[in-house]
Amino acid sequence: MSRSGGPRDKTSAEEQATFFAAAPEKKPKSEPDDRHGHRKRLRERFQNGGADAVPDYELLEMILFRAFPRIDTKPLAKRLLAKFGSFADVVSAPVERLKEVEGIGDRAIDELKLIKAAAERLTKGEIKARSALTSWSGVIDYLRLAQGFETREQFRILFLDKKNQLIADEVQGKGTVDHTPVYVREVVKRALELSATAIILVHNHPSGDPTPSRADIDMTKQIIEASRPLGVTVHDHVIVGRNGHASLKALRLI
Repeated sequence: MSRSGGPRDKTSAEEQATFFAAAPEKKPKSEPDDRHGHRKRLRERFQNGGADAVPDYELLEMILFRAFPRIDTKPLAKRLLAKFGSFADVVSAPVERLKEVEGIGDRAIDELKLIKAAAERLTKGEIKARSALTSWSGVIDYLRLAQGFETREQFRILFLDKKNQLIADEVQGKGTVDHTPVYVREVVKRALELSATAIILVHNHPSGDPTPSRADIDMTKQIIEASRPLGVTVHDHVIVGRNGHASLKALRLI
């Protein structure tokens, strides 16, 4: 039977408190061994040299820091690149495909999609501030980012005013891996509703090859013929894909 309240018990309690206070706190198993300051070095390299100072997998690592504050994100970054091929393909990949990658979760996917949305907002802001035709390279960058990596075809229209500034940017239809239905009458009707005087037609080829098909050319000519009597000019039809873009006007197909 033990005694309580005596001097010996008090000394024992003090010794235990001292022992536990001196004992080193163990880090959670999930916390990375960052003794060499890996994350700090990555951030410093990025701060000093920008995105060009870090390869794709390290840029992905940094994006994933927020989603995984206590684990090494390099293996996940490399798995993402191995599956999708490039930084652009990773941030543009469909959510369901991203979920197939081991170790990723909803929070990490949100971070990747946030990067894509921010990039789209920036490039779109640039073309809205100026004439679309005088910032053509910016228009192409935006279109490739917005739908060049989509796995299904989308038909988009940029509606312009008489100064060729952007009035509206609308996806008119979504289809399959190789076809999107386009209704000429609806295209012209929408242009008139928005008081647009010019339009730029856009769609993507999920195959990656932006080469125009015979159907692409014929459909474009039909829209041109229907729009012209109503004072609406079709400036171009741009096809985008992973491997670049094609302009029907530049190719002299319209």
